[in-house]
Amino acid sequence: MSVEASVLNLPAPKPLRLAEAALFLDLDGTLAPIAARPQDVHADPRRTRLLDQLNAGLNGRLAVVSGRTLADIDRILEGRITCVAAVHGLVRRDGDGTLHEPRPHLALAEVIEKLRRFAVRDPGLIVEEKGASVALHFRMAQAQAGAARLLARRLAAETGLALQDGDMVEELRTPGPAKGDSIRGFMQTPVFRGALPVFVGDDVTDEHGFAEVERLGGVGVLVGRPRATHARFGLRGVEDVMAWLEAAQ
Repeated sequence: MSVEASVLNLPAPKPLRLAEAALFLDLDGTLAPIAARPQDVHADPRRTRLLDQLNAGLNGRLAVVSGRTLADIDRILEGRITCVAAVHGLVRRDGDGTLHEPRPHLALAEVIEKLRRFAVRDPGLIVEEKGASVALHFRMAQAQAGAARLLARRLAAETGLALQDGDMVEELRTPGPAKGDSIRGFMQTPVFRGALPVFVGDDVTDEHGFAEVERLGGVGVLVGRPRATHARFGLRGVEDVMAWLEAAQ
């Protein structure tokens, strides 16, 4: 199914069958409400309990696939999930603890400095360094959105860094794996191999993952407002995601 051909009003997914599934979950906007500042998202006892239950029911076939850094994911999820794809797939930690991460692009330091100089114009602009990438957040400075996107595109063209569009954020990444690539990498490991991949996410950054799980015979679940997507199913928000996961059998 192509993005152009996808229907906008998606049906809710059927109850998740843990014995058959390999579950991939985005974090912000999926497991946790989106906050104005990334650092304002914290651990939540209900979410932590749910992840423990899912991990046990799935026999380890559970991974979080997020744009956040590995350290930030571990902080928010209280270290409960071993299999993590961080920085939109650039960094991957397998179930045995093996870490895959690229060497940061040589232009990153210069780009970070230019973004910091740009951010001085508005206190709502946030520059988030992620090791192999840097993100410019403008959720609290939406009047700067146009200028921020133009700057990010110019810097990507000048440096060869990959541009990652997001919800009120532009990210410049070291070229390398994306979310779908990390999902494919997990599915090739013994723990995940042979299961039905299911990916739940909310942002346009998750489309690469939706396309990959469909290619592998699985399904994507879009969280939030309807839009053109590779996902086959939809849920309205974080609370619906939590309720759907808590009902998994």
